[in-house]
Amino acid sequence: MKLLNLFVQRKILVGLMTVLILAIGSYSIFELDKELMPPVTMDGAYVEISAGEMAAIEVERSITNPLEQQIRGIDGVEGTDSTTTIGRSSLQITFEQGRGDDLFKEVESIVTAAKGDNAQITEVMAGQYGTAQTYEFYMDVSGGTMEEMTDFSKNVLEPRLEALPEVRDVSLAGVQEHEVTIELNRSEMAEKGLNATAIISAIQQVNSEATLGELSSDSNSPSLRWNTKLENVDDVKSIKIPTQAGFIELEEVADVSLQPLESSSFVWKNGTKDFIFVQVGRVADATQIDMAAAVRTEIKNIREDGLVKGFELNEMVAQADYVQESIDGVTGNVLTGGVIAIAILLIFLRNLRATFIIGLSIPTSILLTFTSMWVFDYSFNILTLIGLGLGIGMMVDSSIVILESIYRKKEQGLGKLESVLEGTKEVSSAVIASMLTTIVVFLPIGLIGGDMGQFMIMLSAVVAITLISSVIVSFTLIPSLSEKLLKLRKSKKESKEGPIMRLYSRIVAWTIKKKRYSFAIIAIFFLLFAGSLTLVTKIPMTIMPDMFNRYTELMVDLETGVSLEDKEEIAQNINQKLQSIEDVESNYVMDNGGMFYTIINMTKGEDITREQKDINEEIMKELRSLSDTLPVENVQGAMSGGGSSPVQVHIKGEDFEQLQAVAGDFTKELEGIDGIVGVTNSMERTSEEQVVVLKKEAIETAGLTQPQIRQFIEQAFLTMPVGEMTVNEENVPLSLKWAEKTDSKLSLLDLKVPTAQGEKTLSSFIQLESVETPNEISHRDGERFLSISADMEGKDLGAINRDVQKLISDFSAPAGYTVSAAGDLEQQQELIMDMVFVLAIAIFLVYLVMAVQFNHLGHPLIVMSVIPMTIVGVILGLFLTQMELSVMSGMGIVMLIGIVLNNAILLIDRTNQLRTEGFSVEEALLEAGKNRIRPIFITTLTTAGGMLPLALASGTSGNYQAPMATVIISGLLFATFITLLLIPAVYRLFTTSSLRFGWLKKKRKKERNDVKAVPGT
Repeated sequence: MKLLNLFVQRKILVGLMTVLILAIGSYSIFELDKELMPPVTMDGAYVEISAGEMAAIEVERSITNPLEQQIRGIDGVEGTDSTTTIGRSSLQITFEQGRGDDLFKEVESIVTAAKGDNAQITEVMAGQYGTAQTYEFYMDVSGGTMEEMTDFSKNVLEPRLEALPEVRDVSLAGVQEHEVTIELNRSEMAEKGLNATAIISAIQQVNSEATLGELSSDSNSPSLRWNTKLENVDDVKSIKIPTQAGFIELEEVADVSLQPLESSSFVWKNGTKDFIFVQVGRVADATQIDMAAAVRTEIKNIREDGLVKGFELNEMVAQADYVQESIDGVTGNVLTGGVIAIAILLIFLRNLRATFIIGLSIPTSILLTFTSMWVFDYSFNILTLIGLGLGIGMMVDSSIVILESIYRKKEQGLGKLESVLEGTKEVSSAVIASMLTTIVVFLPIGLIGGDMGQFMIMLSAVVAITLISSVIVSFTLIPSLSEKLLKLRKSKKESKEGPIMRLYSRIVAWTIKKKRYSFAIIAIFFLLFAGSLTLVTKIPMTIMPDMFNRYTELMVDLETGVSLEDKEEIAQNINQKLQSIEDVESNYVMDNGGMFYTIINMTKGEDITREQKDINEEIMKELRSLSDTLPVENVQGAMSGGGSSPVQVHIKGEDFEQLQAVAGDFTKELEGIDGIVGVTNSMERTSEEQVVVLKKEAIETAGLTQPQIRQFIEQAFLTMPVGEMTVNEENVPLSLKWAEKTDSKLSLLDLKVPTAQGEKTLSSFIQLESVETPNEISHRDGERFLSISADMEGKDLGAINRDVQKLISDFSAPAGYTVSAAGDLEQQQELIMDMVFVLAIAIFLVYLVMAVQFNHLGHPLIVMSVIPMTIVGVILGLFLTQMELSVMSGMGIVMLIGIVLNNAILLIDRTNQLRTEGFSVEEALLEAGKNRIRPIFITTLTTAGGMLPLALASGTSGNYQAPMATVIISGLLFATFITLLLIPAVYRLFTTSSLRFGWLKKKRKKERNDVKAVPGT
């Protein structure tokens, strides 16, 4: 009270503090970074290892198994998943929470050592999972000759963009690259007694550059340098090769030419190949918006320099635009919500001065929140802005309650200062308790495991900061301004209760008249709660809502061994399918070896005719149909769990054949589930391998050794780099290969092997046996398993999950083999359990706060009787709107628990105050309802009104905002109206009209007619 009196008396102090908050808050707005999602490094890592064309079974034995064993031995590694394919091993590692950075360093060390120990490993890549994308700005160069566009991209665009401090690197795909191919003629070499080793040695000796020494001991003396680097194709042709008959030139036994590099990646724009795909990545300390602005400025400079000639440089996708669009959308919703809240206040209070006081508290609280976010190094992103949007509706609750109490005291005839002090004091404990109950529900959020918890903690922190800021403002600015500005028009006649108030009073009076009436009301509400639970299965469910930003990224997995001609045909068919879909604007397909990475742009703004969800479903349906006629294995979203399908089932076991048999039986039943499409399993694709069986006696008779036979076979498939040279300022690799390809079993066995007795065919020394091996082998924590994947069509994840879980429980697997849900199905189950646990802890914490507030163990239970009715409102809201029950709506439910109890706390707190003044239970409940119905309605409607724009939001971030806001609005509105009847009924059952507080034995301080009723405004 003394502190409150200080603030009221020292208005200049409050004014200066407010100006300081407004100034620092305004400054912090410009200092906060803007990004789509907060930069979060997750407690997980990936490892990608390449090993040429090694068979999957051999990669598993020599690379995957040893690596898994070492990584699982690290203290803090919770689990490993691996996928082994032809020439590739991919591992996903899960770390203990909070230890990702340190443990990743150990993983990197193990992977680096593995590359050094195993000569068959050609490339390794390791990284941590996080929200940052590899590339976030895409362009294309098209409309000119490949020579011109390649020269521009490599010599102008790439170096100038990489020189920008905001840019990490620039990746080019589709540029025209060359190699000098040296195709050896077998017959000519055999005639001259040469082998491939002699050719390689001669080339490398000539194509060399080295420092031989210094001409004197003086430190400034020039060094002596040897340089016989090849400069053109003619230099290669004229390389001298020693033979028994003397030196010959290389072109006598080989065809030498400059050719397009076969390993170049290809990209297609709307089915056209002649264009270059440009990807730009940013440095860690730059935001998407910073990088996009810098890149666009540099592109403008390049154009002004006249360097874009004869071709076009087009911007494809910039993540910064979606960031700005999302932030602008959420910001607009927040501002609209604030205006709605102020309008509701004006309608209820019908007092411009009172509305002005509350209206001033909103920007002050918001700017105080921004200041706190700046101090805690938060950024403007989807989560923080949604948290602010949710908080803005509740932001005025404490101010409204305090102002309404002051206003009512003035109506009762108290003076300015006394009204402010008494009005604030009367509701101070209830306001603080309400804030604490809203904030403590967020404490258990930190118990949510995994990466999801990191996002939820940030959102929760912003809401908590917003509420704390609003309470600080309500206890300082509101009393000071009320004492100075708030005036009350004196009415000559006493105002009467309105019809709503009279009706409410009669209903409450009947409800608490007898205990059986109270019990009947409670029973009706309980039946309503039980009945609402039947609607849960009719609510769509997912893990995280999709962020529809009018473009999508897909991965089209190709079958093993697809030729360049097949890839061209697939790319053309992809374009034809996409061009036939309404609202698809353009598409880009990038060849990434065994997979096509596809970016699809959709219409925007006024050109939009369809929702993106419908477009996405049609895209997936059309592209999956390609597998019927083309070598396409699967189509899946690039952003869904690292590219995985939403429906995944794992079958564990060791024997390949048995795994396939179990998978076949399970797949038949899985395909029968409505909504399941595109079912595949990780082992259904196999490769035929030819195993070399040696004829040992024939080898010994010919005077050969087994290593010699192996070396001969290896050289038969010779395709190797033998150096590098510069041609027309381009670094060009030198590639050695045979002119006659060994591309069949017959051509291999017919090769001539030189022996002491003359040439013999290779078939004299070996034979080949065919063996089927799987293309893909999966492990979880070292155990082999088969993965069945599928996508959804027409049904949500929750409905699919229920059907799949039932199928798994009913399916009978052989001994030693287990079937379990994985992927999104498994994650959804875990998140549901986490959210239920968090909800239970939140309710317990709320009970503790209220028990301390009321100094009573029973009264918190009365308040918490509202929670089941809140759930009814939530279920009805989600069912009627068909919003998805997801992590975001789950967060809304947790938040709602703290919000809905505020009204009950106000009612119970006022009831207890009246009982201390000598009122009976019935009288106290009736009077408390009259006193608190106005602030309850105002706070409820301002909260709901403030969140209404979020519930109606569309666009990029609409799916993140709408479910949470819908849950809060529906649950809050339903629970508020129920609270006004349910709380009196429950309170009545806990007490009797003759009961008094044991520690209070007082007579009434005044007669009831001395207590003025609150006008029913």
